[in-house]
Amino acid sequence: MGKRDELIARYADDLKNKCGMEPDMDLLTKVTIGCGPSIYNADASTVASSQPGELETVKDNFLIKKLGLSDGPELMDGINSAIETYGKSERNKYRAVIYYMLTKHFKKEAVYG
Repeated sequence: MGKRDELIARYADDLKNKCGMEPDMDLLTKVTIGCGPSIYNADASTVASSQPGELETVKDNFLIKKLGLSDGPELMDGINSAIETYGKSERNKYRAVIYYMLTKHFKKEAVYG
């Protein structure tokens, strides 16, 4: 099992045990691959949910550029909803897990089709 497969298994575990979701492994794999090399960097692989600038980056680079959504208050609502689901007290919120939840939340699975 390669490093990426180990990370995908960890993300799936977080989705099941911390977020109460049954992950779509095919979509989770595609979202993880879409994150690129950032998943291997300790700092870049997580989302600092307490930093407004980081949430803006998620909104601009992922929701608007990657998923093709239009800017509006519902984008930040979606991000906050994903963070609530993950658990505000959860120290490591993996980027791939947050992106997966956002992809599901905004029903944009087709982007990874």
